[in-house]
Amino acid sequence: MAEPKKQYITPETKAKLEEELQALIDHRPVVAAEINERREEGDLKENAGYDAAREMQDQEEARIKQISEILANATTEREGVVEGVALVGSVVHVYYNGDKDEKETFLIGTRAAATDNPDLETYSEQSPLGAAVVGAQEGETREYTAPNGNTISVTIVSAAPYDSQLAATPRSND
Repeated sequence: MAEPKKQYITPETKAKLEEELQALIDHRPVVAAEINERREEGDLKENAGYDAAREMQDQEEARIKQISEILANATTEREGVVEGVALVGSVVHVYYNGDKDEKETFLIGTRAAATDNPDLETYSEQSPLGAAVVGAQEGETREYTAPNGNTISVTIVSAAPYDSQLAATPRSND
């Protein structure tokens, strides 16, 4: 059976997820102690504190599982990502429907790959836009069908491997 393809996440996102995961793991004894303390109060059927502590435990365990799965199926390696071609792990500068004033810059990757940069949107390679631009070269125009049914053309202005320092800065040939 072939190993599933790893999804790209930025190094910053990986570090942030690892930090959150460790904090949740470190918090487990606190939640367990709270549950035990509330259990000792007596009747569990009408113990709101016990119920709240158990719910907190369930939520934190679900988040631990989610983060663990993201990290297990993610990579920060951008093997094959090259300058000038829109690929997973690329920051892409585009314009829509031939209107050079309607520009957007985004990262192609999973939502987990999202950066702390508020100006840099992340689109999955499975999204209509992401699927349309993956493999496109600078200057190439492609079309895709938006969720509302409209056909949109998108022209690649530039594509470059993700670099946290340069991610939201369009190159001068825009």
